Amino acid sequence: MAHPPRCRRRARVPLRPAHPARGRRAPRRRPRGGAPVTRVLVVTGAGGVGKTTLSAALAKVAADAGCRALVLTVDPARRLADALGVGELGNEPTPVEGHPGLWAAMLDVTASWEAVIHHYAEPEVADRLLVNPFFRAIADRFPAAQSFAAAEEMARLVESGAFEVVVVDTPPSGGGLDFFLAPRRTGELVGGRLLRWLTGAHLPARRTLYRITARPVLRLADTVLGGPLLEEIAEFLLDLRTMYDGLRTRARTIERHLRRATILVVTTADPTPLREAFRFFEELPEVDVHPDVVVFNRVLPGTWIEAADRPLRGIPDPELRAALRHNLRRWAAEARRHELARRSVAERYGVPVAAVPWLPHPPATVDDLPALLEGATGLDGVFDGGGGTVPSRP
Repeated sequence: MAHPPRCRRRARVPLRPAHPARGRRAPRRRPRGGAPVTRVLVVTGAGGVGKTTLSAALAKVAADAGCRALVLTVDPARRLADALGVGELGNEPTPVEGHPGLWAAMLDVTASWEAVIHHYAEPEVADRLLVNPFFRAIADRFPAAQSFAAAEEMARLVESGAFEVVVVDTPPSGGGLDFFLAPRRTGELVGGRLLRWLTGAHLPARRTLYRITARPVLRLADTVLGGPLLEEIAEFLLDLRTMYDGLRTRARTIERHLRRATILVVTTADPTPLREAFRFFEELPEVDVHPDVVVFNRVLPGTWIEAADRPLRGIPDPELRAALRHNLRRWAAEARRHELARRSVAERYGVPVAAVPWLPHPPATVDDLPALLEGATGLDGVFDGGGGTVPSRP
C-alpha cells in the first residue's frame, strides 16, 4: 500500500482566473515564504497498462489523507473522466463531487498554447500568431508542442499553490519520454536553425525578412507552391522567435519541476509494454530525470506458483482433476513470468520495483480506487519527494 502523505489541514481554496486571456477559473493559492513545495508524481508508461486508473488512485489516496490532490491527464482517450465520474474535463481543475480534496483536469492543448502566447508575446504579435494556420498545425500535430503544453500546465498548477499533491498521467510511452524532452525540444523549435536562417542571428526588421523571402530560389518555390507561402511562413516564424527568450527561461523552470518530481514507470509483465519500459530506460540518457520506481500492474499472486503442485483432494473425476491441474499450472507459469520480469528490471536498471496486484474486477467508481493500492508493495515512499520552495513563473 502507498503510505498516504502528510498534508496541512485542508483549507478552502480561492478561485481566480488562470490567465486573463482565457477567461476561465482555476484554484490559485501561492505558498508563503518557505512553504513546502507541491509533491508531484509523474506516471508514465505504455498504453493499456492502467496508468490512468493508477494515477487516479494515487490522487484519491492523497485526498483521503487530507491533502488537496489533483490528477492531471494528458491522455486523449478521456478515460479519466469516466473513472472519476465527472463530466467533460479541461485545463481548469474540476472538483470530484462527493470526494473532498480530490480534483481532476485534462489537458486542452490549444488553450494551453494560447495562454503561453498571450503570456510571452506582445499583444499584436499574439493576435497574429493565434489566427495563423501554422500555429494551429504546430499545436495540433507537433508532438513536442503537445507535450510542452502538458508540462507547462503541470508547472502552472504546481506554482498556483492550490494543491499539495499533483499526479500527472502522461501519454503512452513514446509520448511519455516526449513529456520530459518537451521543454528542450520546444526551445529548439523556436530558436532552431530554420528560424535563424530565415531571421538571422538577431531579429531583423520585417522589410529585411521580406528581402530574404524575395530571393530568386524562394520566389520560385512560392510559384510552385502557389501564393506567398514562404513569406507567410517566415513572418510566422519571426513572430514565434520573439517569444524565444521567455520560452527558454520557462523551459528551464519546467525542467526543475520535473527533476524534483517522483517518476513512476508503469508496465505489466506482457511483452509489448515491457519492451516499451526497456526502451524508456535506454533513452533516458537524453533527459536529466531518473525514475524513482517501476510499477508492475496486474501482478498475479505468488501463491499461485505454490498452488500448482498441491494435491487436489476431493475431486474424484480424473478428467476434471487433470483439467484443473493443467489450468493451475498454466496460471502458475504466468505468475512465475511476472516474478521473473520484476526481478529482471530490478537487476538490469537498479531501480526499485513495485507490484500492484491483479484484481478480478478493476475499479469502476471513485470509491473503488483505493482498493487498487491496498495489496500493493514497493510504493511506500512515492509521496515522500519534494522540499524547498516552488520555482516562480518568469
